[in-house]
Amino acid sequence: MNINDEDERKVGGIKLFGLLLPKIPSLMFKLSGTLLRFKTQANKAGRVFKKELVKQGLDEETAEELKEIYLEGSHIRQYLTNMR
Repeated sequence: MNINDEDERKVGGIKLFGLLLPKIPSLMFKLSGTLLRFKTQANKAGRVFKKELVKQGLDEETAEELKEIYLEGSHIRQYLTNMR
């Protein structure tokens, strides 16, 4: 590979970055809205799950622990940490 090819690749990368840069704020806004809805729905499902466990005769403390285990699947940060 000669120097001109490297220069062309750098320029192409800069152009691509320049095209994507204006779209980043809107993508972040959409992503944060989606994540917020996901967490809200997961927490609601956790409350329903705990309520049903208590209704079936489990004590409050055990139901809370099981709810936390149930909600572990909705922790996005853990997924991102495990992907590294």
